[in-house]
Amino acid sequence: MIDRIVSKGNIPIRLTAERWVHITEEHCELAGLRSEIVETVSHPERILLGGDGELIATRALQQEKHLVVVYREQDDDGFIITAFLTRRIRSLERRSQVWP
Repeated sequence: MIDRIVSKGNIPIRLTAERWVHITEEHCELAGLRSEIVETVSHPERILLGGDGELIATRALQQEKHLVVVYREQDDDGFIITAFLTRRIRSLERRSQVWP
């Protein structure tokens, strides 16, 4: 495990070494943004509901770039699935917002 933070749902969320490798291999632009990724889960601007029960935390990084972190909460544990940057934040607006 690399990092552990607490989500807005008060669930401990893990970022494992395996998931970090997956994220940085698929999205090399995130290699220096590990702290921003975990910060997005613990202090998001908003949380949306994913298509298969996962949660999607978003936060603006720059004027038109948003960090999106997909994670799953279980009863007393959770984990980050993936993360990516997008300029197309409007494409996520059709999803149900669960926080705030």
